[in-house]
Amino acid sequence: MKPAYSEHALRYLEKMDNSARRLLIKHVEKILETPQQRHMRFGLPFYVEEVTRQARMAYNPDGETIFILRCFATHKEYERWYKSYK
Repeated sequence: MKPAYSEHALRYLEKMDNSARRLLIKHVEKILETPQQRHMRFGLPFYVEEVTRQARMAYNPDGETIFILRCFATHKEYERWYKSYK
């Protein structure tokens, strides 16, 4: 499997400090090895990975590629994003 990043996720990763970026990339590697698939609410076709107590990452596995959709530094950003799909 290989990762692919959306433009939003790449922009967010560029803004992050090095320690947070390393932590997110470490979680991407973990997903590639053993995909833990926790589905998002409201019947959305996305999965979510908790990076830290606050940070989240939304992704969509598609065959041999895992598409990283969004990265969130806080739970509040994440909630605002997924509630927009209600």
